[in-house]
Amino acid sequence: MQGTREPRQNHGPPRQQSGSGDQKKPGGTNSNGQHPDPSENPQNPHEALTLDLQSFRKPGEKSYTQRSRLFVGNLPTGVSEADVEKLFSKYGKPSEIFINKDRGFGFIRLETRIIAEIARAELDDTPFRGRQIRVRFATHGAALSVKNLPEFVSNELLEEAFSVFGQIERAIVIVDDRGRPTGKGIVEYTSKPAARKALDKCADGAFLLTAFPRPVTVEPMEQLDEDEGLAEKIINKNQQYHKEREQPPRFAQPGSFEYEYAMRWKALMEMEKQQYDMVDRNMKEAQEKLEAEMEAARHEHQVMLMRQDLLRRQEELRRMEELHNQEVQKRKQQELRMEEERRRRDEEMRMRSEEMMKRQQEGFRGNFAENREQDMRMHMAGHGMPMNRNSMGGGSAGPAGAAAANMAAESAPLLQGGPGANNLPGGGQGFPRGLPPGPGDYGPNKQRRF
Repeated sequence: MQGTREPRQNHGPPRQQSGSGDQKKPGGTNSNGQHPDPSENPQNPHEALTLDLQSFRKPGEKSYTQRSRLFVGNLPTGVSEADVEKLFSKYGKPSEIFINKDRGFGFIRLETRIIAEIARAELDDTPFRGRQIRVRFATHGAALSVKNLPEFVSNELLEEAFSVFGQIERAIVIVDDRGRPTGKGIVEYTSKPAARKALDKCADGAFLLTAFPRPVTVEPMEQLDEDEGLAEKIINKNQQYHKEREQPPRFAQPGSFEYEYAMRWKALMEMEKQQYDMVDRNMKEAQEKLEAEMEAARHEHQVMLMRQDLLRRQEELRRMEELHNQEVQKRKQQELRMEEERRRRDEEMRMRSEEMMKRQQEGFRGNFAENREQDMRMHMAGHGMPMNRNSMGGGSAGPAGAAAANMAAESAPLLQGGPGANNLPGGGQGFPRGLPPGPGDYGPNKQRRF
């Protein structure tokens, strides 16, 4: 028993079956291989189907890049941008449409590369207003080929390195079937000026990507079509074409003319291969020799840097020692100045203290004589006796001496008797001049002072 099949999804134009049983082939051709008249089917077959664009977008993929730009050729005369946009409406809204009406070609840029591939596969060699249009990927004018890449360069590092020249759409490191890097890469810019800037800068200088000092080589990328190839229908069938196609594919028969020259061509190609192999070996030996010299030079350079660093450290140490010695000398000089200042202050204090002691001694002697004379004068005044400072042996010249002399002159009439008489008015007894008074000479309330 045959089970039911689910309907398959086809992104191409739908196949239509006529009532007479004529089945039409994909691409708008019928069973006879003839293209029907567009007037017979006024409805656009691409308008009925739409694509889920989100399912054709890779994570992190950039949209509307040069890789999703298509070339549309063999356009009919008078076609407009709106007509081309309507033709590609199934594949989303384009960001760029350019039509050259005179030469019958144009360009359109879709959202992603996968959508562009689907559009190219479905619309290439399909009829459009009586003509078979051609849809191919446009040449990327801002793509560069990078060679001599170090072993440990990734896609991210390649994009980061070349982004200094402009905005990048894609950067890829080419690997072999085992995932090992081949030393080659592709960098695609959004504009041609950025690619030209990268070419000029890398040609003038040495652009290094890692610590390994081998510069990368940047060249314009050779545009190759490895998907479509050369179809029989697009070959230019001129006279040379017919001459070459007279003989079918075959093996040359030994001993024939074509066999002899075929073997000579093989020998020449073998020689070319050997020459290429020899050049490769020589280049490899030269690279190994250069790497060995580079390692030796790097070691020597590191030794030189270490020696320079050692000399710099020694010079810095010597300079620090000089600064330390200068600081020590400054401290010693400061200590000597402080010691000298301290000694000077001590000497000044000593001299000042001696002077003060001397003044105090002189002042004590003068005060002692004056106090003694004053006490004696008060005692004599208490007994009614005149007193002359000069007679006490403590007189001095000046106003004080003159006052004492006047007081003695005024009290002279009060004295009675001759010299040495000690009788005072009032019946008091005097004491001889020059003798200290005795205990009896004082009153009951008097105390001896000296």
